[in-house]
Amino acid sequence: MKFPTFFIVLCLVFSSSSFATEKTIIKIGVQAYGTVDWELSALLDDPHTKSADFKIEIQHVANAEAGKIALQAGAVDLIVSDWIWVSRLRSTGADFTFYPYSDTSGALVVAENSPIHSIKDLKGKRLGIAGGELDKNWLLLQALAQHEQMMDLNSSVEKVFGAPPLINEQIKQNRVDAMLNYWHFAARLEAQGYRQIIDGRGILKDLGIQENVPSLGYVFKESWANSHKQALNNFFKTSKEAKNRLCTSDSAWQKIIPLTQINDRATQAKLRQRYCEGDIEHWGKQEQQAAGRIYTILHTLSNKQLTGNSNNLQPGTFWSTE
Repeated sequence: MKFPTFFIVLCLVFSSSSFATEKTIIKIGVQAYGTVDWELSALLDDPHTKSADFKIEIQHVANAEAGKIALQAGAVDLIVSDWIWVSRLRSTGADFTFYPYSDTSGALVVAENSPIHSIKDLKGKRLGIAGGELDKNWLLLQALAQHEQMMDLNSSVEKVFGAPPLINEQIKQNRVDAMLNYWHFAARLEAQGYRQIIDGRGILKDLGIQENVPSLGYVFKESWANSHKQALNNFFKTSKEAKNRLCTSDSAWQKIIPLTQINDRATQAKLRQRYCEGDIEHWGKQEQQAAGRIYTILHTLSNKQLTGNSNNLQPGTFWSTE
């Protein structure tokens, strides 16, 4: 039995139309209630997202390490992590790459009435440090102490390592004199009257690195990205627009407040301020070269433990959207 030509053409038209409306599914590993969760919530709340050429599937992970495992196992396409880890993976032959998300990093915080006003005042004090010996903020703070004061900070302070919430509690209970913690935990204390001595951006600037280098970014396989370039670029654009809305629209911010898990307005306001300060305004050759200088500092101070054996930042660590 022969089908009429008109019927065949009609089927091809509908088939072509169906194919054209297929969306690229982007599976993102996200920690529940984290800032990426805020941003994706705002993104999905935008009616224009429905007509985008991508579809977001959020998979909540327990912590940053669980996200890394999910990405390497192929359970998710994207996570937010740091470029030092990406470079280390690339040095072993993996094809992961990085696109900037935020340049907000940790901060050194003390009680409002503390006699500590600069890094040199830390000598002989108890310092709470989130993340352990290889925490990037801790390594860079040591570099700055050496650069400015010729001070071996590692041997000059009594170090107390712990998880971020524990470090916050330590300073509240006066068990440490100062703390170096991730930005959102530092912001919670700032809202309660604690005082910031210096943050991650300030450390880098005092080390002579004037460019704003992202501390965190989206991490994904380069091979996967090259196969979905347009949809991925559109996702990055839409994601940035969602962040801008959270920073400029009070109504958009009100909608994601439950995700902050914070009830008092002062802390909500400080979290919003610090989150918005992390916006990436420019990302190009100068910032990437500055990242290479930061890599060298971390490579030396960590005795290769953080970066791996490669003396230089690996080519391809940063993804080109072109």
